[in-house]
Amino acid sequence: MEAGYNPRTVEEVFRDFKGRRTGLIKALTTDVEEFYQQCDPEKENLCLYGFPSEHWEVNLPAEEVPPELPEPALGINFARDGMQEKDWLSLVAVHSDSWLLAVAFYFGSRFGFDRADRKRLFNMINDLPTVFEVVTGAASKQQKEKSTVSNHSTNKSKSSTKSRVSENPGKFSKPQPKDEEDGLDEEEDDEEEEHENTLCGACGDNYASDEFWICCDLCEKWFHGKCVKITPARAEHIKHYKCPSCSGNKRARP
Repeated sequence: MEAGYNPRTVEEVFRDFKGRRTGLIKALTTDVEEFYQQCDPEKENLCLYGFPSEHWEVNLPAEEVPPELPEPALGINFARDGMQEKDWLSLVAVHSDSWLLAVAFYFGSRFGFDRADRKRLFNMINDLPTVFEVVTGAASKQQKEKSTVSNHSTNKSKSSTKSRVSENPGKFSKPQPKDEEDGLDEEEDDEEEEHENTLCGACGDNYASDEFWICCDLCEKWFHGKCVKITPARAEHIKHYKCPSCSGNKRARP
């Protein structure tokens, strides 16, 4: 499926990790309806693959032994109807995290990463929330627990606007007296720091000042517009936005 693709440096392996991780998170969040349907228990052992291109695929495991890369967990489809859906998705997320680490350090071993390179790669990976944390909402919960009281009031104003294309705070503000200007700078620094710590509820990546974000009115999670397929123009006509998880209809069960 990915013959000839061999990241050789720490940065390349981390880029490979992030792409695969994004694909897996899409399967378990924004594309969960499609993922659920593809995991038919009547089929053979199926695996969930994430690719560096940020796409995902449910497919049979590789036939060659040993495979070119470590293989994901087998038979995820068999457990689909044997447990509650949220528990099943959480289980797949845990195995997905294990697979991502296996692939990353497989490349590290194959291309002779030394102790320092392995440590640097792990630290880069560890700075991102796990797939499990994103899928279960633990990443958002941890972020809320880190918020200070002053940041809480800023969150309220953010939630009232619900969507925005971020700009540099104070970019077009009027000149202020020196004392007032110092106070504004401190507030703006706090707000910028809080924005940078905000995580997308879909892909789990950090806030970026040049990207469009939208907030769900129900769960109050923030999302990249591209992750939930909402454009700034469309957001202007949405009075109460519900993210895919909050607006999803319950699937019919046998």
